[in-house]
Amino acid sequence: MLNTLIKFINFSGEENKKLFTASIWLGVLSAICSAMRIPATYVVLTGLLSDGVTMNTILLSLGILLVSIAATILINMKSTMLQTRAGYRTCANKRIEIAEHLRYLPMGWFNENSLGEVTAVTTNTLESMANVATRVIMVTTKGFLTAGAITIVILIFDWRIGLVTIAGLIVFFGINALMQRMVSHVSQRKVNADENLVVRVLEYVQGITEVKSFDLTKDVMKQTSNAIQEAKNASIAAELPVVVFTFLQFVVNKLTGIAVCVASLVFYLNGTLELPACLMMLICSFILFEQLDSAGSYSALLRTIEIGTNKVQAVLDEEPMDVDGKDITPVNDTISLNHVDFSYGKKKILDDVSMTIPEKTTAAIVGPSGSGKTTLCHLMARFWDVQSGTVMLGGEDVRSYSYDSLIQKFSFVFQRTYLFSDTIANNIRFGKPDATMDEVTVAAKKARCHDFIMALPDGYDTVIGEGGSTISGGERQRIAIARAIVKDAPIIILDEATANVDPENEKELMEAVQELTLDKTVIMIAHRLKTVRNADCIYVLDDGKIVQQGTHEELIGQDGIYRRFVAERRQAVGWQI
Repeated sequence: MLNTLIKFINFSGEENKKLFTASIWLGVLSAICSAMRIPATYVVLTGLLSDGVTMNTILLSLGILLVSIAATILINMKSTMLQTRAGYRTCANKRIEIAEHLRYLPMGWFNENSLGEVTAVTTNTLESMANVATRVIMVTTKGFLTAGAITIVILIFDWRIGLVTIAGLIVFFGINALMQRMVSHVSQRKVNADENLVVRVLEYVQGITEVKSFDLTKDVMKQTSNAIQEAKNASIAAELPVVVFTFLQFVVNKLTGIAVCVASLVFYLNGTLELPACLMMLICSFILFEQLDSAGSYSALLRTIEIGTNKVQAVLDEEPMDVDGKDITPVNDTISLNHVDFSYGKKKILDDVSMTIPEKTTAAIVGPSGSGKTTLCHLMARFWDVQSGTVMLGGEDVRSYSYDSLIQKFSFVFQRTYLFSDTIANNIRFGKPDATMDEVTVAAKKARCHDFIMALPDGYDTVIGEGGSTISGGERQRIAIARAIVKDAPIIILDEATANVDPENEKELMEAVQELTLDKTVIMIAHRLKTVRNADCIYVLDDGKIVQQGTHEELIGQDGIYRRFVAERRQAVGWQI
């Protein structure tokens, strides 16, 4: 229990750790103030029983009680505010820390960890910790400290009754330890079930088009329903041992209170305990476990906090790429790959690839699906680090650059463009956050999207749906190109940027691409003949190796993949329905 509390407080960060530590010390002070009710009451009882009650006695006792109550209220208010602030700030800071950390993780990590799992950690896990952790720390520390302070006061009054109290506390904490052990087995199941529920719901919602198109509603809904059912069962399974052990703790507390009463009366009757002290112990037997009951039941949630802390820390412990390079300004924008090897796990994707793309030239990369085209482009921008060989930009290894200075050299337009649920103007500004409205408008005009934007109800202030769901695919692509134009990076990577465009949008999109790539170093992955035939050099990949390279005219004269590629495309163009 104590280890979990210490672990969470250390996890909270230095600034919040100070707040938690201060709140715990205030809790100690609050416990002392609460315990002061006992000597105050003792003073009155002694005076009453000895017929020696005076106004001074009453005022003294009343003063102690008033100070104790007032101090307890004020201290608890301050302690609660400190713990609440620290708890919510901890979770807010960890979300920001995770977001920053994800920027520098290799892209392969995201292939191995689903969106649902990351979402569950940053939402469910941290939200639960924000709401639960603070309350648990507050209630458990307050209850345990108050019980400890009162036990010390009882020991001062009579060590024998103090030992009875300590014996009861030992049994209580023994049961609490058993509860922690039992809860540890079911808490992990509950957390996993909650995460799986998020994964399934996200999967269902994001894939709703495919689900309906292929009439998979029943199958997918069954998986989602199973996840919901498992989350329910896991929650019940997590609560059952808590109910049983909380009841046992309650019984032990009450039996200890009875034992204190019996012991006090026995000691009074045999003459070893004075009547005022006996009455005082009877009163203590009722207030001793006043807050310990709540502390005991809340402590069952400590295991959930520990699991949540471990899950968040697991994300933060993922090894990032070494991004602390130098802010380099390269002498040119030539890209060179020298004997590059790269694998996903045991599967080799690129095998001894070497190529040079001079600045302000256009290179096209073609090849069968799975040949490594996209991976090759991602290595240039250091989405991953190569296993062997080097990737150079301007004669410098890309690993020598700070990641931020390197990524500023690249703009990307992918086959699947993601737009954020924000205004169109702000989506274009993602390429340059401080871009003026004039810069946004100029970029939109170059990307051939100004006209359709102005036709929207609010123009550039129109808020588009998440992922760009409220506009067409061609319109999304042109906004992505406008975003890249605003960024004005010297190197442009086009990954099948025109693959899924309808004929009505193709002309505007090709004009937008020409504006984007003007006087730039361009690397394009494409299957359309008209897109690649004018490239300065075409690289043909097959099974992770460059098997051909040259201009369109050179490659068309060779027997190989490229000539077959061109023949297939020409045949496809000639198809009629």
